[in-house]
Amino acid sequence: MLGRTVLSRGITAHRLGKNVTFYMNEVAPPPVSGCQSKASEDDKPLMLMLPWMGSRPQAVAKYCDIYFRTGFDVLVVESEVQEFLWPRWGLDHGKRLLELLQSERFVSRPLLVHAFSIGGYTFAQVLIHVSQDTQKYQALTQRIKGQVYDSLVVGSVETMAIGLAKTVFPRWETLVKKVSLLYFDIFRRQTVDYFNTSIDTFWNTPVTAPALFFFCENDPMSDPRAMEEVIDHWRKCGIDITAKKWEDSTHAGHLKRHKQEYLTTLESFLHSLHFAPLKAKM
Repeated sequence: MLGRTVLSRGITAHRLGKNVTFYMNEVAPPPVSGCQSKASEDDKPLMLMLPWMGSRPQAVAKYCDIYFRTGFDVLVVESEVQEFLWPRWGLDHGKRLLELLQSERFVSRPLLVHAFSIGGYTFAQVLIHVSQDTQKYQALTQRIKGQVYDSLVVGSVETMAIGLAKTVFPRWETLVKKVSLLYFDIFRRQTVDYFNTSIDTFWNTPVTAPALFFFCENDPMSDPRAMEEVIDHWRKCGIDITAKKWEDSTHAGHLKRHKQEYLTTLESFLHSLHFAPLKAKM
């Protein structure tokens, strides 16, 4: 839950399941796209937010607030460490999310995705199911109007192990990294092979909506070269890409470190999708 500071401003929270909360925006008018004169509740855009592992409610609230002021409802879906350590559970989590997005409550609503760090892995689990039957989920992929990826965990298995250690067990970082690498080696067929499938699916994504990437040069959990390779590949596939890279920043902390640049880039991206720009005071 994001807390009373957000909810007191006309946002109502609905717990839809474990780690899934739907925030209805009852104050700000819905963002109006270029093809709509007035958005009804059924076609009001929905922001699917996939936070980083171990994120604090106050931190997530700052990102949600951006979209609340723009008029979006926000669906926050959190991930747990076991879904990463045992990817078959991650696939189950992705399947449940996919079914939720296809449910009567959301089935007709345009979607934007904002994934942070390991949240990108969660979305990749959704994409695996979609890729297995693109015809069945064609309407869903067409509903996704934009994608925002912040500090994606990309690179080697070692990069993933570092990410796990830093986000979940920072006090035992070195030990956890070594244990994680050993675990991934022992259970390679149940872990690394699944990770490779996720990476391949993300590279060859069935979602072709414009995408915005935030990343930096000094992120130990996100290899900037690997990030640039993904961006270049997507561009060659015809996906409209916006990329904002900093030389010095913080994993999943770009908004805090570079607030104005972050918000300006995000506003410009939303405007390019024909949604009303963010309101003046951010």
